[in-house]
Amino acid sequence: MKMIEQLVNFVIRPPRADYSPSHDLLESEFLLKGRKYQRKDLEVTNKRGQVLQCSHYLPQNLPEDIELPCVIYCHGNSGCRADANEAAIILLPSNVTVFTLDFSGSGLSDGDYVSLGWNEMEDLKAVVTFLRTEKHVSRIGLWGRSMGAVTCLIYGAQDPSIAGMVLDSPFANLFDLMMELVDVYKIRLPKFTVKVAVQYMRKVIQKKAAFDIMDLDSVQVAAKSFIPALFGHATEDLFIQPHHSDQIFKAYEGDKNIIKFEGDHNSPRPQFYYDSITIFFYNVLRPPDEPVAPEAPDTVYFDTDGLEMDDDVDESVLYEIMGAERPAHGTPQTPTSTSSGHRQDGLTAETTEEALNQTRSRWQMTRIEVPVNTSSSQDDLSELLRVDLSTEGLEGSSSCALLENGDNGNYRDDFARYRASRNNRGSWDRQPSNGVSRDSSGFMSPRTEDSFAHFPSNRDDEERMVMEAIAASLQDMEIKETEQKEPVEAVSSSGEETAGTSKEDSFPQRTRFSFFRGMGSRRSGSR
Repeated sequence: MKMIEQLVNFVIRPPRADYSPSHDLLESEFLLKGRKYQRKDLEVTNKRGQVLQCSHYLPQNLPEDIELPCVIYCHGNSGCRADANEAAIILLPSNVTVFTLDFSGSGLSDGDYVSLGWNEMEDLKAVVTFLRTEKHVSRIGLWGRSMGAVTCLIYGAQDPSIAGMVLDSPFANLFDLMMELVDVYKIRLPKFTVKVAVQYMRKVIQKKAAFDIMDLDSVQVAAKSFIPALFGHATEDLFIQPHHSDQIFKAYEGDKNIIKFEGDHNSPRPQFYYDSITIFFYNVLRPPDEPVAPEAPDTVYFDTDGLEMDDDVDESVLYEIMGAERPAHGTPQTPTSTSSGHRQDGLTAETTEEALNQTRSRWQMTRIEVPVNTSSSQDDLSELLRVDLSTEGLEGSSSCALLENGDNGNYRDDFARYRASRNNRGSWDRQPSNGVSRDSSGFMSPRTEDSFAHFPSNRDDEERMVMEAIAASLQDMEIKETEQKEPVEAVSSSGEETAGTSKEDSFPQRTRFSFFRGMGSRRSGSR
């Protein structure tokens, strides 16, 4: 079941960002546009007792009587707080501080699993609670990307004190997203089969990570949100397609705007988008107009005029030594260390674009990929459908109930007909009652009371029966593919037609007749 394991891990255990704070984050003290800023590392504990690793970017030597607004940056499912480097460069010159964290289960924080926004919302709540106690923090805004955007949406619907949110490529509904990925990444399986596999994944995820993927519905949350929001989405995003943001935007009740830009889910965001974010946060957070961060010290130049040296001193060696320590003559000094012993960054760019290029050379925004090898998907699902799918101890409806509430695709028709028949008991009287039934291959066979022993008497048995029918369907598909690859001489036309029909129709036939026989068993037992 390698494919199913990969899909489960994609949701709750994607590749964990591996980074070094001393190398991949902005430095503890650094220069940006000629002013001095700092990074303060700290820890916040969530309500589950997990320790979250956090960083706060703000001006150095901030006066006691100054309060600045703060934006909390929320990373994606494979990300970490290093993804906030660009946000800090964008917002710090506008007198907006940036707070970022590794969500539980991500980066260097405690926890084994991520939950695509569900538990991360509690992490965000813990951070907001902490910032409310900080004397230098005034208004609070949120900026999330992918999973982080969904986290912001969920939390923002519960805390109207948030001043504004930037929501970059959120998904509308996790279940729908997973079904879309089957098409995008060309997983060659019937959607009906994939739906049952996703339901199995739902139960595994409930057991491991303690959340229900069916609860992650951003559209429903958006209808309860009134915070000003700026949406952003890349037009070529195939992972979370742009219509997800469109759906959320349509349902969102607060003041809103949406920006589309070229690129995909992992592309660097364009400068005009960052400019729009800066303007948005300036309007909702109202930072001070006058610069707050202290200016960098005057630049230092080497001047060797008037320096007297003995005749036996090799000037080239002297300049080489000086050049190793400081810039050459006529070049501004770039500090490399501070009195506190911290390494200081050379973010000396005069424009935001130059600063972004410098930080991107050290840390690229974490990429999100779907780790699915589809070549063996049928084998993996065939194995999946043979395992024990007991729902004991797990919340939520069965696979059959999930399929009832799905979309209106053709793969639901058999179940729709079955449910309609089940609700009208009289319809069973129209089924053959001549003591004959069909076996798993569709042929007629005598029906005895013993043959009903393993047919469903409750919802769990019903679900297991469906799984077995789908497993048989997959085996038929495998046989059909093998025959197509290795053509053999055709037998009689009538026999060939019968066999072909049996293979093509075996799944709906088996599902219907299994249900009929199972219900017949319960009806017979009630007499």
